[in-house]
Amino acid sequence: MSRIDQILDTARTRLHRLAAEDVPAAVRRGALLVDIRPQGQRAKEGEVPESLRAIVIERNVLEWRCDPTSEARLPQAVSDDVEWVVLCSEGYTSSLAAVALQDLGLHRATDVVGGFKALAAAGALAAT
Repeated sequence: MSRIDQILDTARTRLHRLAAEDVPAAVRRGALLVDIRPQGQRAKEGEVPESLRAIVIERNVLEWRCDPTSEARLPQAVSDDVEWVVLCSEGYTSSLAAVALQDLGLHRATDVVGGFKALAAAGALAAT
């Protein structure tokens, strides 16, 4: 097993990852879906529909935007109790990103198993 696969496996032990079909319900209960895919990838794969109210935050600034103590935080970053659901293309980078948010004290951060591609396959992108 590669070192990055070991790091990923360790990271995922800290997460309560969401299945793609559970994302719409999470958003309805107040979770914030964060799309960390770069612009080029979003253009190629598609955007998350407005019904899921995804916030686009590219990976390189994620921690600064989600940290409620950061001067660069988003208005939604009001406390450590915000439920951040991180989304990437296939659910790899998002796991590492969610753990980085947990390391900041955002204990409810998690990600989506299979990422954007799983949302599309599950039909969750059409959900309201």
